[in-house]
Amino acid sequence: MTAIAILVLLVHLAWIVLVIFGALWTRGRPAWSALHILALLWGIAVEASPWPCPLTLAEQFFEIKAGLAAYKGSFLLHTLDAIVYPNVPEWVVTVIGVAVCVLNLARISHKH
Repeated sequence: MTAIAILVLLVHLAWIVLVIFGALWTRGRPAWSALHILALLWGIAVEASPWPCPLTLAEQFFEIKAGLAAYKGSFLLHTLDAIVYPNVPEWVVTVIGVAVCVLNLARISHKH
């Protein structure tokens, strides 16, 4: 179960990287651009609403099933958690997350 928890955390990290840097990778690729726009909209919805991210819930589920306290465990798991969940106030993460998404959407709409 620990391996599944790490895999879900890696997928979560990849999703976050797509949201932040996707505009750089999707330029000129309509299908990938559509995925990036959906990822941005989802990021705004999750950051600005009380809805939990399904990937976060999956991580916690598999960590608990592996006998780990949520967001603790192996070095890899701990390191990835620190990247995905920085130790800053929740409102700061929300503001930065929404701002990154909005800036990316503005950049995409400006190019089209």
